[in-house]
Amino acid sequence: MSTTELEKAKTYISVEIIEYIPNSVVIKTILKKSTGNISVISFDSGEGLTEKISPFDTFAQIIEGKAELVIDGTTFVLKTGESIIIPAHKPNIIKANERFKMILTVIKSGYD
Repeated sequence: MSTTELEKAKTYISVEIIEYIPNSVVIKTILKKSTGNISVISFDSGEGLTEKISPFDTFAQIIEGKAELVIDGTTFVLKTGESIIIPAHKPNIIKANERFKMILTVIKSGYD
């Protein structure tokens, strides 16, 4: 997992920032600040992230493929171009029934 931010003042095509690696979840940090971070993640088919609970809201945008997210027991299937806000303090799981890429944005300022 890389923690190096992308070069600033340069254009990028979101889906080309990261590649798929067989049997892996790959995370590339776009921006990492004390107030939050933005990451692009690729999931190979059959992979996923274990259940977690974040103290902050997280904005998930699907930029390629189709993802399954389970938020507090409710399943959502999102396809390219769709997004969802994962609420703070709610258990969530991200699954790849097929491979996909997403951008996750976490803003750490402000507590609800």
